[in-house]
Amino acid sequence: HVQLVESGGGSVQPGGPLRLSCRISGLADTNYCMAWFRQALGKEREGVAAIGGDGSTNYADSVQGRSTISQDKAKNTPFLQMNSLKPEDTAMYYCAAHFVCFRPPPLHPSHYNVWGQGTQVTVSS
Repeated sequence: HVQLVESGGGSVQPGGPLRLSCRISGLADTNYCMAWFRQALGKEREGVAAIGGDGSTNYADSVQGRSTISQDKAKNTPFLQMNSLKPEDTAMYYCAAHFVCFRPPPLHPSHYNVWGQGTQVTVSS
């Protein structure tokens, strides 16, 4: 039984950094596709960043250049480092995974079949 648990959310001032973690359990294969999504109030869920088992990455235009997705395979934990946060980054952030991946790893939620419960990120002064 695969489980994903996000952590690292919270309140941060505009311009500040934040690092999200996603602890994955019950998954023996480390060559999975993993992604971060977010959903703001009243908006659709959108892809933020994705990483494949080969280390290939994909970023949404809105976070390109100020975010980095990475993973510690030994600990089965992907991370999302976000810098220069903006109020429009405020949302619930979710990690998701799938055994099948492409290059570049997909950013559409329909590709992913395992989801975490989410962690809230609020950017406000």
